[in-house]
Amino acid sequence: MTTQSPLGNGGVDAVGQIETRGVDYIPEAERHSRPKELISVFFGTQLCFGIIVLGFIPVSFGLGWWGSVTSTLVGLAVGSAIFAPLALLSTRTGTNSAVSSGAHFGVVGRVVGSLVGIFTAVGFYALTVWTGGQALVEGLHKLTGIPNGSGQFIVAYAIIASLTLVVAIYGHANVVLANRILIPSMGFLLIVGVIILAPKFTTTPQSPELLLGDFHATWLLSAAAAASLPISYSPYVGDYTRYISAKRWSSTRIVTCAFIGMFAGTAVALCFAIYTAMTFGPDVTDWVAGLVDVSPSAYTAAIVIIALVGSCAQGALCVYGTGLDTSSIFPSLKRIPATLLIGLTGTGVVYIGSFVYSLVSAATAFLIILLVVTAPWVVINLIGYAMSGGKYHTQDLQVFNMHPRIAGGAYWFTHGWNRAAMLAWVPAIVVGMMFVNTTLYVGPWADVAGGIDLSFISAAVIGGLLYAVFVRVIPNSIVRPVAVSEEDDAARLTALRESLQHSSPPHSTVSGMPLAAPIATNQADLT
Repeated sequence: MTTQSPLGNGGVDAVGQIETRGVDYIPEAERHSRPKELISVFFGTQLCFGIIVLGFIPVSFGLGWWGSVTSTLVGLAVGSAIFAPLALLSTRTGTNSAVSSGAHFGVVGRVVGSLVGIFTAVGFYALTVWTGGQALVEGLHKLTGIPNGSGQFIVAYAIIASLTLVVAIYGHANVVLANRILIPSMGFLLIVGVIILAPKFTTTPQSPELLLGDFHATWLLSAAAAASLPISYSPYVGDYTRYISAKRWSSTRIVTCAFIGMFAGTAVALCFAIYTAMTFGPDVTDWVAGLVDVSPSAYTAAIVIIALVGSCAQGALCVYGTGLDTSSIFPSLKRIPATLLIGLTGTGVVYIGSFVYSLVSAATAFLIILLVVTAPWVVINLIGYAMSGGKYHTQDLQVFNMHPRIAGGAYWFTHGWNRAAMLAWVPAIVVGMMFVNTTLYVGPWADVAGGIDLSFISAAVIGGLLYAVFVRVIPNSIVRPVAVSEEDDAARLTALRESLQHSSPPHSTVSGMPLAAPIATNQADLT
């Protein structure tokens, strides 16, 4: 007779099969991924119009070739350097980034990361479907003469959304494979585009006027927008590193692969958009339409392929990760229904936004505000990781995901919230929003530095400084396990379940879910 492991039955994660694991702990025996897969995932997912179009932002600001490229590369380097270290967190916790953040925000407070992830996913998924649908309709209009009216766009958005959801529903291994295939295929098509459009290329800015009236201020705003792209992936990096063993692979290798994949992928994508935008006329405000217009018919066919195939990987990455997390917040909602819910929400945003807002203006404002919200969350988690020594009681992070939920464990802190993290994160966002300077929203302090965007820098610095202070001022704000192992975690999980069985009745609820009585926390771990 066999006994079920306290860590759960073995999960399924294979190409062509639907993944069975959610945000539950991935045992060491199932961690089959390698760090180099991070390069495939975070490089390949950039090769779609939803990401490529963001390279048009500095050009629309009035910057020329060199100003656009330098601001973009500097911003991407900074953003990738902030993003990459967070890859380590889930290799130690065996779960996704949002649930892992419960070690620093509290097992209930980790919903902060979940909300950031949902906001990011819906926005980027909508952007992917939006641009993919545009490219599909405009490309086919040029090739076949079909109308390019609202009805055609509605159908195209539905096609792109359906394709991305299929990949996302199948799960981790299939998302990784899709991105691995995209690198050579989409990469080849981008190279062909560079060659074909070379005769029309110029380094001269499209517009003689800079968005903020000053080169340095406009350059920094462009760099901030670029930095937001790598950082925006932070809530999702754990979806892939949770399958990587921290015992078999060094931290340096994991961080390096995460940085290379993110920086190289975003650099190729955005620089392609900048390059092609330099071939447009001075009055072009829509990058997708502009690309179709300047491209010969043969390459327009490639644009249609990129619209269909490229959108699948990026869109799938967005909704897959958030579907995982949404299913953990609402345990009765399994991963697949949660994935469909996020996808349908994002598609709804497309139908509303595509007929109301300018794509470039909406994307710029979205990226800057997203950066203000996400940057301090990332910094707080990185500081928490360093202070905890990268050691975590993995099953204690899962109490909020159990049914019924359990009040207690090492990361219960104050009713499930870590006051030090929340008291740092909220003020950081408020201050950062005061400095925001976009075409859709301008903060009251936007002109303090002569128009230079200080939003995400101020948010990240203030969030990090406040957290470092509050951790030392507020007792029991950080957990430093002396040693951790799967055997210890299994024993702790058994204790959690026994505490649930012996508690009668549950003493409180969270989000309508009954909570078992609090279990003891090892006070020796708290500082």
